[in-house]
Amino acid sequence: MPELSLPQDSYFLGFDSSTQSLKATVLDSNLNIVASELVRFDSDLPHYKTKDGVYRDPSGNGRIVSPTLMWLEALDLMLQKLSKPNFDFAKVAAVSGSGQQHGSLENAFSIKESPIWMDSSTTAECRAIEKAFGGALELVHVTGSHAYERFTGPQIKKIFDTRPEIYSSTERISLVSSFMARMNLMDIKSWSKVALEATAPGLESKLGELAPAYAVAGNIAPYFVERYHFNKDCLVVQWSGDNPNSVAGLTLNIPGDLAISLGTSDTVFMITKDPNPGLEGHVFPNQVDAEGYMVMLVYKNGSLTREDVRNCYADKSWDVFNKFLQQTQPLNVGFHRYIIENFSGTPDGLKEKEVRALIEGQLLSMWAHAERFGMPSPPKKIIATGGASANHCILSAIASIFGCDVYTVQRPDSASLGAALRAAHGWLCNKKGGFLPISDMYMHKLEKTSLSCKLSVSAGDQELVSKYATLMNKRIEIENQLVQKLGRC
Repeated sequence: MPELSLPQDSYFLGFDSSTQSLKATVLDSNLNIVASELVRFDSDLPHYKTKDGVYRDPSGNGRIVSPTLMWLEALDLMLQKLSKPNFDFAKVAAVSGSGQQHGSLENAFSIKESPIWMDSSTTAECRAIEKAFGGALELVHVTGSHAYERFTGPQIKKIFDTRPEIYSSTERISLVSSFMARMNLMDIKSWSKVALEATAPGLESKLGELAPAYAVAGNIAPYFVERYHFNKDCLVVQWSGDNPNSVAGLTLNIPGDLAISLGTSDTVFMITKDPNPGLEGHVFPNQVDAEGYMVMLVYKNGSLTREDVRNCYADKSWDVFNKFLQQTQPLNVGFHRYIIENFSGTPDGLKEKEVRALIEGQLLSMWAHAERFGMPSPPKKIIATGGASANHCILSAIASIFGCDVYTVQRPDSASLGAALRAAHGWLCNKKGGFLPISDMYMHKLEKTSLSCKLSVSAGDQELVSKYATLMNKRIEIENQLVQKLGRC
Protein backbone atom coordinates (compact mmCIF):
# COMPACT_ATOMS: atom_id res chain seq x y z
CA MET A 1 0.00 0.00 0.00
CA PRO A 2 2.47 2.68 -1.15
CA GLU A 3 -0.15 5.42 -0.95
CA LEU A 4 -0.54 4.68 2.75
CA SER A 5 3.14 4.33 3.63
CA LEU A 6 4.50 6.49 6.42
CA PRO A 7 6.39 9.61 5.32
CA GLN A 8 10.09 8.86 4.92
CA ASP A 9 12.53 10.44 7.36
CA SER A 10 9.69 11.10 9.81
CA TYR A 11 9.33 10.27 13.49
CA PHE A 12 6.41 9.18 15.66
CA LEU A 13 6.57 10.05 19.35
CA GLY A 14 4.83 8.11 22.12
CA PHE A 15 4.60 8.91 25.83
CA ASP A 16 3.62 6.79 28.82
CA SER A 17 2.77 8.66 32.03
CA SER A 18 2.86 5.94 34.67
CA THR A 19 2.79 6.05 38.46
CA GLN A 20 6.51 6.51 39.04
CA SER A 21 7.81 7.92 35.76
CA LEU A 22 7.21 9.36 32.33
CA LYS A 23 8.63 7.34 29.44
CA ALA A 24 9.02 8.28 25.79
CA THR A 25 9.71 6.19 22.70
CA VAL A 26 10.36 7.48 19.18
CA LEU A 27 9.79 5.30 16.10
CA ASP A 28 10.99 6.10 12.59
CA SER A 29 8.99 5.46 9.41
CA ASN A 30 10.25 1.84 9.42
CA LEU A 31 8.85 1.35 12.95
CA ASN A 32 12.28 1.05 14.53
CA ILE A 33 13.16 2.80 17.78
CA VAL A 34 15.46 5.78 17.24
CA ALA A 35 15.25 7.34 20.71
CA SER A 36 13.87 6.69 24.18
CA GLU A 37 14.01 8.56 27.47
CA LEU A 38 12.81 8.29 31.05
CA VAL A 39 11.88 10.87 33.70
CA ARG A 40 11.67 9.49 37.23
CA PHE A 41 9.31 11.56 39.34
CA ASP A 42 11.03 11.00 42.70
CA SER A 43 14.61 11.68 41.59
CA ASP A 44 14.21 13.99 38.58
CA LEU A 45 11.53 16.16 40.20
CA PRO A 46 12.49 15.94 43.90
CA HIS A 47 10.81 19.23 44.86
CA TYR A 48 7.42 17.48 44.74
CA LYS A 49 8.64 15.17 47.53
CA THR A 50 6.78 12.11 46.27
CA LYS A 51 7.62 8.54 47.24
CA ASP A 52 7.20 6.11 44.35
CA GLY A 53 5.53 9.00 42.50
CA VAL A 54 2.66 9.42 44.98
CA TYR A 55 1.47 10.90 48.26
CA ARG A 56 -0.10 8.44 50.70
CA ASP A 57 -2.54 9.74 53.27
CA PRO A 58 -0.92 8.95 56.66
CA SER A 59 -4.33 8.32 58.24
CA GLY A 60 -4.51 4.99 56.41
CA ASN A 61 -7.86 5.70 54.75
CA GLY A 62 -6.66 4.39 51.39
CA ARG A 63 -6.32 7.83 49.77
CA ILE A 64 -3.36 7.92 47.36
CA VAL A 65 -2.80 10.88 45.03
CA SER A 66 -0.18 12.52 42.84
CA PRO A 67 0.54 16.24 42.34
CA THR A 68 -1.05 17.17 39.04
CA LEU A 69 1.52 19.80 38.08
CA MET A 70 4.27 17.18 38.42
CA TRP A 71 2.94 15.33 35.38
CA LEU A 72 3.00 18.51 33.32
CA GLU A 73 6.50 19.48 34.46
CA ALA A 74 7.67 15.96 33.64
CA LEU A 75 6.51 16.44 30.04
CA ASP A 76 8.64 19.56 29.66
CA LEU A 77 11.62 17.84 31.27
CA MET A 78 11.17 14.85 28.96
CA LEU A 79 11.29 17.05 25.87
CA GLN A 80 14.39 18.76 27.23
CA LYS A 81 16.06 15.37 27.71
CA LEU A 82 15.15 14.27 24.19
CA SER A 83 16.52 17.48 22.70
CA LYS A 84 20.01 17.09 24.19
CA PRO A 85 21.28 14.50 21.65
CA ASN A 86 20.29 16.99 18.90
CA PHE A 87 16.95 15.30 18.35
CA ASP A 88 15.09 17.02 15.50
CA PHE A 89 11.53 17.61 16.70
CA ALA A 90 10.63 19.01 13.28
CA LYS A 91 10.66 15.43 11.97
CA VAL A 92 7.88 14.32 14.34
CA ALA A 93 4.81 13.76 12.18
CA ALA A 94 2.49 12.65 14.98
CA VAL A 95 2.39 12.31 18.76
CA SER A 96 0.29 10.09 21.00
CA GLY A 97 0.55 8.67 24.47
CA SER A 98 -0.78 6.68 27.35
CA GLY A 99 -1.62 7.58 30.92
CA GLN A 100 -2.14 5.42 33.95
CA GLN A 101 -5.64 4.29 33.27
CA HIS A 102 -7.39 5.39 36.42
CA GLY A 103 -5.67 8.66 37.30
CA SER A 104 -8.08 11.59 37.01
CA LEU A 105 -7.16 15.15 36.24
CA GLU A 106 -9.34 18.09 37.19
CA ASN A 107 -9.38 21.22 35.02
CA ALA A 108 -6.14 23.27 35.39
CA PHE A 109 -6.77 22.85 38.21
CA SER A 110 -9.73 22.61 40.57
CA ILE A 111 -7.70 20.42 42.90
CA LYS A 112 -3.92 20.29 43.21
CA GLU A 113 -3.69 16.55 43.73
CA SER A 114 -5.21 13.87 41.52
CA PRO A 115 -6.37 10.46 42.75
CA ILE A 116 -4.60 7.62 40.98
CA TRP A 117 -5.07 3.90 40.36
CA MET A 118 -3.69 2.98 43.80
CA ASP A 119 -6.40 4.95 45.65
CA SER A 120 -8.90 2.80 47.55
CA SER A 121 -10.89 5.41 49.46
CA THR A 122 -14.13 5.25 47.44
CA THR A 123 -15.75 1.99 48.52
CA ALA A 124 -19.01 3.70 49.48
CA GLU A 125 -19.21 5.41 46.09
CA CYS A 126 -18.59 2.10 44.30
CA ARG A 127 -21.44 0.41 46.13
CA ALA A 128 -23.75 3.36 45.37
CA ILE A 129 -23.03 3.18 41.64
CA GLU A 130 -23.55 -0.59 41.60
CA LYS A 131 -26.83 -0.15 43.47
CA ALA A 132 -28.05 2.30 40.82
CA PHE A 133 -27.67 -0.50 38.25
CA GLY A 134 -29.31 -3.13 40.41
CA GLY A 135 -26.07 -4.87 41.34
CA ALA A 136 -22.44 -5.39 40.35
CA LEU A 137 -23.18 -7.96 37.64
CA GLU A 138 -25.64 -5.63 35.90
CA LEU A 139 -22.98 -2.90 35.93
CA VAL A 140 -20.50 -5.34 34.38
CA HIS A 141 -22.84 -6.15 31.51
CA VAL A 142 -23.25 -2.46 30.68
CA THR A 143 -19.76 -1.02 31.24
CA GLY A 144 -17.49 -4.07 31.04
CA SER A 145 -16.33 -3.84 34.69
CA HIS A 146 -17.84 -3.64 38.12
CA ALA A 147 -17.05 -0.58 40.24
CA TYR A 148 -13.48 -0.48 41.50
CA GLU A 149 -12.23 2.16 43.94
CA ARG A 150 -9.51 3.28 41.54
CA PHE A 151 -11.93 3.94 38.67
CA THR A 152 -12.57 7.57 37.86
CA GLY A 153 -16.35 7.35 38.15
CA PRO A 154 -16.33 6.65 41.91
CA GLN A 155 -13.58 9.28 42.31
CA ILE A 156 -15.78 11.90 40.63
CA LYS A 157 -18.74 10.89 42.79
CA LYS A 158 -16.61 11.29 45.92
CA ILE A 159 -15.64 14.84 44.87
CA PHE A 160 -19.31 15.67 44.21
CA ASP A 161 -20.49 14.13 47.50
CA THR A 162 -17.79 15.63 49.74
CA ARG A 163 -16.75 18.83 47.92
CA PRO A 164 -19.70 19.92 45.80
CA GLU A 165 -18.32 23.44 45.37
CA ILE A 166 -15.23 22.00 43.65
CA TYR A 167 -17.35 19.87 41.34
CA SER A 168 -19.66 22.75 40.36
CA SER A 169 -16.73 25.06 39.56
CA THR A 170 -15.00 22.47 37.36
CA GLU A 171 -15.56 22.95 33.65
CA ARG A 172 -13.84 19.81 32.34
CA ILE A 173 -12.79 16.49 33.86
CA SER A 174 -10.39 14.13 32.11
CA LEU A 175 -8.01 11.27 32.71
CA VAL A 176 -4.25 11.63 32.84
CA SER A 177 -4.23 10.56 29.21
CA SER A 178 -6.62 13.38 28.23
CA PHE A 179 -8.84 10.74 26.69
CA MET A 180 -11.59 8.71 28.27
CA ALA A 181 -9.69 5.46 28.32
CA ARG A 182 -11.83 4.18 31.17
CA MET A 183 -14.07 5.64 33.89
CA ASN A 184 -16.59 2.84 34.45
CA LEU A 185 -19.06 5.34 32.98
CA MET A 186 -19.10 4.01 29.43
CA ASP A 187 -21.66 1.65 27.96
CA ILE A 188 -18.63 -0.22 26.54
CA LYS A 189 -18.36 2.20 23.59
CA SER A 190 -20.59 5.14 24.53
CA TRP A 191 -21.52 7.07 27.66
CA SER A 192 -23.93 5.20 29.91
CA LYS A 193 -26.75 7.52 31.00
CA VAL A 194 -27.44 5.43 34.11
CA ALA A 195 -23.77 5.52 35.15
CA LEU A 196 -23.53 9.27 34.58
CA GLU A 197 -26.65 10.00 36.61
CA ALA A 198 -25.51 7.67 39.42
CA THR A 199 -22.21 9.55 39.66
CA ALA A 200 -23.02 13.27 39.61
CA PRO A 201 -25.46 15.70 37.95
CA GLY A 202 -24.48 17.40 34.71
CA LEU A 203 -21.48 15.13 34.33
CA GLU A 204 -21.64 14.48 30.59
CA SER A 205 -21.03 18.16 29.78
CA LYS A 206 -17.88 18.07 31.93
CA LEU A 207 -16.55 14.96 30.18
CA GLY A 208 -17.01 15.93 26.55
CA GLU A 209 -17.56 13.65 23.60
CA LEU A 210 -15.90 10.28 23.16
CA ALA A 211 -13.59 9.93 20.18
CA PRO A 212 -12.08 6.90 18.41
CA ALA A 213 -8.59 6.10 19.66
CA TYR A 214 -7.15 6.45 16.15
CA ALA A 215 -8.67 9.92 15.63
CA VAL A 216 -6.63 13.12 15.44
CA ALA A 217 -7.36 15.53 18.28
CA GLY A 218 -5.70 18.41 16.43
CA ASN A 219 -2.30 19.87 15.65
CA ILE A 220 0.39 20.35 18.26
CA ALA A 221 0.09 23.48 20.39
CA PRO A 222 2.11 26.59 19.45
CA TYR A 223 3.97 26.34 22.77
CA PHE A 224 5.76 23.19 21.62
CA VAL A 225 6.38 24.62 18.15
CA GLU A 226 8.05 27.71 19.59
CA ARG A 227 9.97 26.09 22.44
CA TYR A 228 11.02 22.75 20.93
CA HIS A 229 10.63 23.48 17.21
CA PHE A 230 8.00 20.88 16.40
CA ASN A 231 6.51 21.19 12.93
CA LYS A 232 3.28 23.17 13.27
CA ASP A 233 1.53 20.45 11.22
CA CYS A 234 2.49 17.69 13.68
CA LEU A 235 -0.66 15.71 14.52
CA VAL A 236 -1.77 14.86 18.04
CA VAL A 237 -3.51 11.48 18.00
CA GLN A 238 -5.92 10.75 20.84
CA TRP A 239 -4.17 9.38 23.92
CA SER A 240 -5.36 6.26 25.69
CA GLY A 241 -4.68 4.17 28.78
CA ASP A 242 -1.46 2.34 29.51
CA ASN A 243 -2.96 -1.12 29.11
CA PRO A 244 -4.66 -0.46 25.74
CA ASN A 245 -1.39 1.02 24.50
CA SER A 246 0.41 -2.12 25.62
CA VAL A 247 -1.99 -4.14 23.46
CA ALA A 248 -0.77 -2.06 20.50
CA GLY A 249 2.90 -2.30 21.50
CA LEU A 250 2.68 -6.08 21.87
CA THR A 251 1.02 -6.35 18.43
CA LEU A 252 -2.01 -8.20 19.77
CA ASN A 253 -4.56 -7.98 16.97
CA ILE A 254 -5.95 -11.48 16.34
CA PRO A 255 -8.66 -13.11 18.51
CA GLY A 256 -6.89 -15.87 20.38
CA ASP A 257 -3.69 -13.88 20.92
CA LEU A 258 -2.84 -13.60 24.62
CA ALA A 259 -0.31 -11.48 26.49
CA ILE A 260 0.82 -12.08 30.06
CA SER A 261 2.63 -9.25 31.82
CA LEU A 262 4.59 -10.62 34.77
CA GLY A 263 5.16 -7.64 37.02
CA THR A 264 4.21 -6.22 40.40
CA SER A 265 0.66 -6.98 39.34
CA ASP A 266 0.35 -9.83 36.86
CA THR A 267 -1.87 -8.79 33.96
CA VAL A 268 -3.47 -10.86 31.22
CA PHE A 269 -4.62 -9.24 27.95
CA MET A 270 -6.51 -10.84 25.14
CA ILE A 271 -8.36 -9.83 21.98
CA THR A 272 -11.92 -10.88 21.28
CA LYS A 273 -14.78 -10.08 18.93
CA ASP A 274 -17.43 -11.46 21.27
CA PRO A 275 -16.81 -10.33 24.86
CA ASN A 276 -18.27 -12.12 27.86
CA PRO A 277 -18.04 -9.62 30.76
CA GLY A 278 -17.55 -10.99 34.26
CA LEU A 279 -16.99 -9.73 37.78
CA GLU A 280 -13.32 -10.74 37.95
CA GLY A 281 -12.06 -8.83 34.90
CA HIS A 282 -12.59 -5.98 32.47
CA VAL A 283 -13.80 -5.55 28.91
CA PHE A 284 -12.66 -2.44 27.00
CA PRO A 285 -13.03 -1.20 23.45
CA ASN A 286 -9.97 -2.33 21.50
CA GLN A 287 -7.85 0.75 20.85
CA VAL A 288 -6.45 -0.63 17.58
CA ASP A 289 -9.59 -2.28 16.20
CA ALA A 290 -12.75 -0.28 15.61
CA GLU A 291 -14.95 -3.40 15.93
CA GLY A 292 -13.18 -5.50 18.56
CA TYR A 293 -12.62 -5.57 22.30
CA MET A 294 -9.78 -6.23 24.68
CA VAL A 295 -10.14 -8.23 27.89
CA MET A 296 -7.93 -7.53 30.88
CA LEU A 297 -7.43 -9.55 34.06
CA VAL A 298 -5.30 -8.10 36.87
CA TYR A 299 -3.78 -10.07 39.75
CA LYS A 300 -2.33 -8.31 42.78
CA ASN A 301 -0.34 -11.41 43.78
CA GLY A 302 2.28 -11.08 41.05
CA SER A 303 6.00 -10.60 41.46
CA LEU A 304 5.78 -9.64 45.14
CA THR A 305 4.31 -13.07 45.94
CA ARG A 306 6.96 -14.83 43.84
CA GLU A 307 9.65 -12.85 45.65
CA ASP A 308 8.15 -13.73 49.03
CA VAL A 309 8.19 -17.47 48.23
CA ARG A 310 11.73 -17.11 46.87
CA ASN A 311 12.83 -15.47 50.12
CA CYS A 312 11.04 -17.98 52.36
CA TYR A 313 11.80 -21.22 50.54
CA ALA A 314 14.61 -20.62 48.01
CA ASP A 315 17.35 -18.92 50.05
CA LYS A 316 16.43 -15.52 48.55
CA SER A 317 17.93 -16.71 45.27
CA TRP A 318 16.29 -16.88 41.84
CA ASP A 319 18.79 -19.56 40.86
CA VAL A 320 17.60 -21.77 43.72
CA PHE A 321 13.96 -20.87 42.94
CA ASN A 322 14.43 -21.95 39.32
CA LYS A 323 16.22 -25.15 40.34
CA PHE A 324 13.29 -26.08 42.59
CA LEU A 325 10.84 -25.27 39.81
CA GLN A 326 12.71 -27.49 37.35
CA GLN A 327 13.34 -30.49 39.58
CA THR A 328 9.79 -30.73 40.98
CA GLN A 329 7.30 -32.83 39.04
CA PRO A 330 4.42 -30.99 37.33
CA LEU A 331 0.85 -31.09 38.67
CA ASN A 332 1.95 -30.00 42.11
CA VAL A 333 -1.11 -27.91 43.03
CA GLY A 334 -4.00 -29.09 45.15
CA PHE A 335 -2.10 -30.00 48.34
CA HIS A 336 -3.46 -29.04 51.75
CA ARG A 337 -1.15 -26.94 53.92
CA TYR A 338 -1.33 -27.00 57.72
CA ILE A 339 0.07 -24.61 60.31
CA ILE A 340 1.81 -26.62 63.03
CA GLU A 341 2.23 -24.82 66.33
CA ASN A 342 5.72 -24.65 67.85
CA PHE A 343 7.28 -26.05 64.67
CA SER A 344 10.00 -24.02 63.00
CA GLY A 345 11.37 -26.50 60.46
CA THR A 346 10.28 -27.33 56.93
CA PRO A 347 9.24 -30.90 56.02
CA ASP A 348 11.40 -32.65 53.43
CA GLY A 349 10.57 -31.65 49.88
CA LEU A 350 8.15 -28.90 50.91
CA LYS A 351 10.43 -26.05 49.79
CA GLU A 352 10.62 -27.38 46.25
CA LYS A 353 6.87 -28.07 46.13
CA GLU A 354 6.00 -24.57 47.38
CA VAL A 355 7.83 -22.99 44.44
CA ARG A 356 6.10 -25.08 41.78
CA ALA A 357 2.73 -24.89 43.56
CA LEU A 358 2.93 -21.09 43.51
CA ILE A 359 3.76 -20.83 39.81
CA GLU A 360 1.21 -23.45 38.79
CA GLY A 361 -1.45 -21.87 40.97
CA GLN A 362 -0.90 -18.40 39.51
CA LEU A 363 -0.95 -19.65 35.92
CA LEU A 364 -3.97 -21.94 36.37
CA SER A 365 -5.89 -18.97 37.77
CA MET A 366 -5.01 -16.93 34.69
CA TRP A 367 -6.07 -19.76 32.39
CA ALA A 368 -9.38 -20.32 34.17
CA HIS A 369 -10.43 -16.68 34.27
CA ALA A 370 -9.28 -15.95 30.72
CA GLU A 371 -11.29 -18.92 29.48
CA ARG A 372 -14.39 -17.53 31.21
CA PHE A 373 -13.95 -14.34 29.18
CA GLY A 374 -13.70 -16.22 25.90
CA MET A 375 -10.07 -17.32 25.52
CA PRO A 376 -9.73 -20.30 23.19
CA SER A 377 -7.98 -23.32 24.65
CA PRO A 378 -5.21 -23.38 23.79
CA PRO A 379 -4.55 -19.75 22.80
CA LYS A 380 -3.02 -19.10 19.37
CA LYS A 381 0.11 -17.76 21.05
CA ILE A 382 1.22 -16.05 24.24
CA ILE A 383 3.47 -13.00 24.41
CA ALA A 384 5.15 -12.66 27.81
CA THR A 385 6.41 -9.32 29.04
CA GLY A 386 7.29 -7.67 32.35
CA GLY A 387 10.24 -8.32 34.65
CA ALA A 388 9.65 -12.04 35.20
CA SER A 389 9.46 -12.70 31.44
CA ALA A 390 13.26 -12.90 31.59
CA ASN A 391 12.89 -16.08 33.68
CA HIS A 392 13.02 -18.98 31.22
CA CYS A 393 11.80 -21.48 33.84
CA ILE A 394 8.60 -19.51 34.40
CA LEU A 395 8.11 -19.20 30.63
CA SER A 396 8.45 -22.99 30.34
CA ALA A 397 5.72 -23.41 32.95
CA ILE A 398 3.47 -21.07 30.93
CA ALA A 399 4.02 -23.15 27.77
CA SER A 400 3.33 -26.38 29.67
CA ILE A 401 0.12 -25.18 31.31
CA PHE A 402 -1.44 -23.20 28.44
CA GLY A 403 -0.25 -25.61 25.74
CA CYS A 404 0.93 -22.99 23.24
CA ASP A 405 4.13 -21.27 22.09
CA VAL A 406 5.42 -18.46 24.29
CA TYR A 407 7.11 -15.40 22.77
CA THR A 408 8.96 -12.48 24.33
CA VAL A 409 9.45 -8.94 23.09
CA GLN A 410 12.60 -6.89 22.51
CA ARG A 411 11.83 -4.34 25.20
CA PRO A 412 9.52 -4.45 28.22
CA ASP A 413 8.14 -0.90 27.91
CA SER A 414 5.23 -1.78 25.66
CA ALA A 415 3.04 1.21 26.66
CA SER A 416 5.18 4.04 25.25
CA LEU A 417 6.13 1.85 22.29
CA GLY A 418 2.44 1.22 21.65
CA ALA A 419 1.74 4.96 21.94
CA ALA A 420 4.35 5.70 19.27
CA LEU A 421 2.86 3.00 17.04
CA ARG A 422 -0.61 4.45 17.59
CA ALA A 423 0.72 7.89 16.61
CA ALA A 424 1.82 6.37 13.28
CA HIS A 425 -1.49 4.53 12.96
CA GLY A 426 -3.45 7.72 13.60
CA TRP A 427 -1.39 9.53 10.98
CA LEU A 428 -2.25 6.85 8.39
CA CYS A 429 -5.95 6.78 9.33
CA ASN A 430 -6.05 10.55 9.04
CA LYS A 431 -4.47 10.37 5.58
CA LYS A 432 -6.93 7.70 4.48
CA GLY A 433 -9.90 9.51 6.01
CA GLY A 434 -11.02 6.54 8.11
CA PHE A 435 -9.97 3.47 10.05
CA LEU A 436 -7.59 0.87 8.67
CA PRO A 437 -6.24 -2.18 10.54
CA ILE A 438 -3.12 -1.33 12.50
CA SER A 439 -1.56 -4.63 11.42
CA ASP A 440 -1.42 -3.31 7.82
CA MET A 441 1.49 -1.16 8.98
CA TYR A 442 3.74 -4.07 9.93
CA MET A 443 2.16 -7.38 8.85
CA HIS A 444 4.73 -8.19 6.16
CA LYS A 445 7.79 -6.68 7.83
CA LEU A 446 7.29 -7.36 11.54
CA GLU A 447 10.67 -9.05 12.01
CA LYS A 448 12.41 -5.96 10.63
CA THR A 449 10.84 -3.62 13.19
CA SER A 450 11.23 -2.94 16.91
CA LEU A 451 7.83 -4.59 17.37
CA SER A 452 9.12 -8.07 16.64
CA CYS A 453 9.03 -10.86 19.21
CA LYS A 454 10.98 -14.09 19.41
CA LEU A 455 9.93 -17.63 20.21
CA SER A 456 11.20 -18.42 23.70
CA VAL A 457 9.49 -21.73 24.54
CA SER A 458 7.53 -24.12 22.35
CA ALA A 459 4.13 -25.48 23.34
CA GLY A 460 4.07 -28.08 26.08
CA ASP A 461 3.03 -31.72 25.85
CA GLN A 462 -0.70 -31.88 25.14
CA GLU A 463 -1.26 -34.85 27.44
CA LEU A 464 0.15 -32.80 30.30
CA VAL A 465 -1.98 -29.84 29.24
CA SER A 466 -5.13 -31.98 29.52
CA LYS A 467 -4.13 -33.01 33.05
CA TYR A 468 -3.65 -29.35 33.96
CA ALA A 469 -7.12 -28.69 32.53
CA THR A 470 -8.59 -31.15 35.01
CA LEU A 471 -6.84 -29.36 37.87
CA MET A 472 -7.96 -26.00 36.52
CA ASN A 473 -11.60 -27.07 36.48
CA LYS A 474 -11.30 -28.34 40.03
CA ARG A 475 -9.70 -25.07 41.10
CA ILE A 476 -12.56 -23.05 39.62
CA GLU A 477 -15.09 -25.30 41.37
CA ILE A 478 -13.40 -24.60 44.72
CA GLU A 479 -13.17 -20.87 43.92
CA ASN A 480 -16.88 -20.71 43.12
CA GLN A 481 -17.72 -22.45 46.38
CA LEU A 482 -15.56 -19.98 48.35
CA VAL A 483 -17.11 -16.98 46.60
CA GLN A 484 -20.59 -18.32 47.29
CA LYS A 485 -19.72 -18.86 50.94
CA LEU A 486 -17.59 -15.79 51.68
CA GLY A 487 -18.52 -13.32 48.94
CA ARG A 488 -16.15 -11.25 46.81
CA CYS A 489 -13.61 -8.85 48.27
